[in-house]
Amino acid sequence: MKIEEINQMGKELKDLLKLKNPPVAVALVPETHEVPEGINKVEEKMRHCQMVDKVRKEESEFYALVDDQQCKGGAAVMGLQEMAPKLANGDVYYNLNRYKTINSARRTMQQVPRLKAGSTKAVLYGPLDKVSFIPDVVLVIDTPKKAMQLSQALLHRFGGRVNANFAGIQSLCADGVVQPYKDGHISASLGCGGSRKYANVAEDEMIIGIPVERLHDMIEAAHEMFG
Repeated sequence: MKIEEINQMGKELKDLLKLKNPPVAVALVPETHEVPEGINKVEEKMRHCQMVDKVRKEESEFYALVDDQQCKGGAAVMGLQEMAPKLANGDVYYNLNRYKTINSARRTMQQVPRLKAGSTKAVLYGPLDKVSFIPDVVLVIDTPKKAMQLSQALLHRFGGRVNANFAGIQSLCADGVVQPYKDGHISASLGCGGSRKYANVAEDEMIIGIPVERLHDMIEAAHEMFG
């Protein structure tokens, strides 16, 4: 897949579904690879979800290393570093009163999608219609109706069902990026406290993560269904 095709698909996806903001392209640079030349490093330390919001609002392109990631939970699930023991064992969310028992918190954290610590060197971010890199995952943050249309387009060719798997935590990192990156299927998430607070995900918005390999068929279907 060429960059020009990626950019064109970004334009078509936004226009066909009349999305409020451009889809956000995310790529995880493996530890054994280098960051592509010509992409600037993010200027300030912020959370992964804030970086996604920065792209959809400012349409900027940049990369971030582990030290640029303010939320270490997000950095950990994306493979940039080890997850802190208190987060991994559920203590953090239990102490926030998100779960009644430490065991329910632990079980949840054990099921949160994550990559091997140290497997990712950097994360690339950019608007899909303008990026200079090939993304791994495309994030769409929009209304449930747009999520429905994306799901319908995904299933247009082969049928089946979309399985939503989320826990109301780590929505833009684990749910939106890591899950589709690992399993190759679209992900749907209702967001989390962090993404709604720091990434300005509105009350009437939800998150869809699309593996880039699914993008072409999805857009072809969207042309037939909504064009």
